[in-house]
Amino acid sequence: MIDINCDMGEINTLLDNGTYEALMDHVTSINIACGGHAGDEEMIRAMVKTAKEKKVKIGAHPSYPDRKNFGRYEMDISDEELSTSILEQITGVMDIAAEYNYSISHIKPHGALYNKAARDESLATLIGEVILSINPSLPIMCLAGSRMVSILKDMGLNVLRESFADRTYEADGNLRKRTLSNALIVDLQVASLQAYNISKNNKLVTHNGTEITIQSDTLCIHSDTPDALKIAIAVNNKLNRSQ
Repeated sequence: MIDINCDMGEINTLLDNGTYEALMDHVTSINIACGGHAGDEEMIRAMVKTAKEKKVKIGAHPSYPDRKNFGRYEMDISDEELSTSILEQITGVMDIAAEYNYSISHIKPHGALYNKAARDESLATLIGEVILSINPSLPIMCLAGSRMVSILKDMGLNVLRESFADRTYEADGNLRKRTLSNALIVDLQVASLQAYNISKNNKLVTHNGTEITIQSDTLCIHSDTPDALKIAIAVNNKLNRSQ
């Protein structure tokens, strides 16, 4: 069955009100913010501890080092600075996880880093080189159908092709920018149907009504999407998964 992943460890309110813990009952892996765009040591510990208790896989969710903008804008930063930041973010999560005798199972870039790497060969390669220096067997989540998939595979890395239940797509297979209208899917039926079509039929309907083919290994539901918990439950019900 397709993996269902969720970005977590980004917002204190979602920890305090139990959203993160509740979501972990309906996903199979989580991506933990590493401090670049959000999160801190206390939050990472909470995410690792709860995920281990619930037997949910964990991954590191590095970003541009830009907490002010939540990592959602590209940064003018040198390759060396960016490589160092990504390395430190990932190893920081790994070190904390090790204290709980738990290991990360994947890497997933965040926000602008993710979106730019999907289309930019040099950035995708930079990220791949960082992973190679840490652990060449660590899979990387990246946008299904993007250039990044083939670049990382050519580097000998393992790739998890990712799709989204709660985001709309453009006809070229890229995610619709969050700054544009209808970038998020908050309707439970629409989100669950998109998840079903991706998982079962390898297709989805884009923002302009075009149907495209998509091959996906993992399906994301963002924890900060309105009604994320209800969406996760609806997706699981649509896919006939028992959690």
